[in-house]
Amino acid sequence: MKLTRAEEQIMQILWDMEEGLVKDIRNRFDDPKPARNTVSTVVRVLERKGFVGHRAYSNVHVYYPLVSKSEYSKHQLFGLMENYFDNSFPALASFFAKEKDLSIRDLEELMEDTKNELKKSKRRK
Repeated sequence: MKLTRAEEQIMQILWDMEEGLVKDIRNRFDDPKPARNTVSTVVRVLERKGFVGHRAYSNVHVYYPLVSKSEYSKHQLFGLMENYFDNSFPALASFFAKEKDLSIRDLEELMEDTKNELKKSKRRK
């Protein structure tokens, strides 16, 4: 479930738009905008990879994401944790705490949010 930079850019746009034509996707890029054919090619690659679907209306295709942003983000984060932090969430959290110079208050909020999510998760079971 790995995307290239160009594929991720288009997915970010589609997640934001929810659906759109190739020209709509292209118009969301900053100048200089990529060529229409480039956007079209990347969208079709995303479709082959199972990230994007489309509805056809005559000769017009409306594209929409098949993979949610949160699903992709979760996969990327777990991959990062596995590949760079020996599958250790504390190591990942510690790294970000040091690199982002998080305050004690930030860390306390993170702990509280984590506790609340764990409680919700246990109630669902």
